[in-house]
Amino acid sequence: MGDPGIGDGGTPRGPGRPRDHGMPRSRRRLRSLLGLERNELRRPVDRRQRWIALGLLLLLLAVAPPVGIWCAGWANASGVRAEQAERAERRQVVATVVSTGGLTTSGDRYVHETVRATWPRPGATGREATRTGTLPSWKNAKVGAKKRIWVDRTGDPVVRPRPHSRTVTDAVYAGGAAAIAAGLPFLGAYLLVRYQCDRRRDEMWDAAWARMDAQRRRHRPF
Repeated sequence: MGDPGIGDGGTPRGPGRPRDHGMPRSRRRLRSLLGLERNELRRPVDRRQRWIALGLLLLLLAVAPPVGIWCAGWANASGVRAEQAERAERRQVVATVVSTGGLTTSGDRYVHETVRATWPRPGATGREATRTGTLPSWKNAKVGAKKRIWVDRTGDPVVRPRPHSRTVTDAVYAGGAAAIAAGLPFLGAYLLVRYQCDRRRDEMWDAAWARMDAQRRRHRPF
């Protein structure tokens, strides 16, 4: 009859040796990380918290990525439409400086140098074919200098059309923000579970200390 303290192959079992020692090391490590290994030191409340956390994580992985991808796709499509609309409404023309030395204010604090320039109006003929106005000055600007500017259909200066890089950036931000927002309810649920489990653990500690005090009083010699 074999020694009950000796396992197969002469390996000592020991009272605290887990029963899943034949499992591959990587799987044991994963189970230990998730708190699902057969460890007598883990209380039911600990395993319950880990199972709930694992379930919430799986739900988060099932919900957050699709929501993020959908919002990123929606933001990208909206940005592409804005690109197309702005490129259809705006044209690039060449402005010619006719005078320099002007000043303009931006708010109450900043003063900018300006130039007076003329530029063609897209699609117009006759007297309305040329627009004259004020533009922000640039380095080495002088009379006769030329610069490409963007104008709308009426010939008013506007900013350049929306670049595609901005559309991509907005789509990434929208997708990330949507994924984070979708994960907040799961985080809130886990924090609530963690709070309840911590309360249960505190109660168990208090009960254990109370039992130890009672046993100590019973075994006093006098």
